[in-house]
Amino acid sequence: MPSTTPLTIIVAINPRAAFGLGLEAAPPVVTALEEAGHDVTALSMPSYDELREAVAAELRMGADALVVVGGDGMVSLGVNLIADSSVSLGIIPSGTGNDVARALGLPLDNTEAAIRMLLAELDHEPRRIDAGRVTAADGTVRWFAGVLSAGFDAIVNERANHMAWPRGPRRYTLAMVWELLWFRPIRYRVTIDGDPVDTKGMLVSVSNGTSIGGGMLITPDAQFDDGLLDVFIVGSLPKLRFIRLFPLVFKGRHVGNPAVTIRRGKSIRLESDDVVAYADGERIGMLPVEVEVRPGALLVLAPIL
Repeated sequence: MPSTTPLTIIVAINPRAAFGLGLEAAPPVVTALEEAGHDVTALSMPSYDELREAVAAELRMGADALVVVGGDGMVSLGVNLIADSSVSLGIIPSGTGNDVARALGLPLDNTEAAIRMLLAELDHEPRRIDAGRVTAADGTVRWFAGVLSAGFDAIVNERANHMAWPRGPRRYTLAMVWELLWFRPIRYRVTIDGDPVDTKGMLVSVSNGTSIGGGMLITPDAQFDDGLLDVFIVGSLPKLRFIRLFPLVFKGRHVGNPAVTIRRGKSIRLESDDVVAYADGERIGMLPVEVEVRPGALLVLAPIL
């Protein structure tokens, strides 16, 4: 049934998402949008960089919405192209982690349900949420919707991104086990709204969303629209205690653990030596980084929870 207001929509497809599931999910998305009466341009390229350039060029021609088909990496692509603009972001989750989609309340592992929700949201005003704006040491600016991480989890992410097996969140788990064999606590300086904290720990994350690694609820009380970022710090722990902490994180039961600190702020600086930062599953670069919240910087096609 045609939509009451036809829109110009770009659909960006990552054929590598979840080992080809993005490519499988794309045709039903495009068909559904066209049948609803929208003007649709579908884009898929051999590489992430080529896709980003193609989508950017199409956005310059004008669009009402950008729909990304894939995981958090595709969300990152979309967020970095449309932040602080009037273009809405739609997400059809078909990646391995899907943490941003999960936090937004979108259907996971069910393309048909995700499409139905997308079509419904296109007939309403988009939801406005905050975004994180990251300035790297070289002055490069990047955006994220979910979580920026630096430390053990970012190192695990770096290894997982180079693994072809296993599929899904198990890949992250295997990478985590491997890195635990070699990991040592890291010395950080974390400055939150001008208040510096020197600490030695396992990881630091700056969260706009709630989870990383396919559902690890590191900041279960984080909100997308409170104008604040949640800073998650795990202090120095023996490996056995660190391993025991992980099952608790999947249910958010780590909050209150003496080794865990969660603080909120609007501006965060992370400093450390030889530590890499990732945001929404994509590599940002080495610390230091400056992170600030930009309230209402993103329009998303997702329900208000």
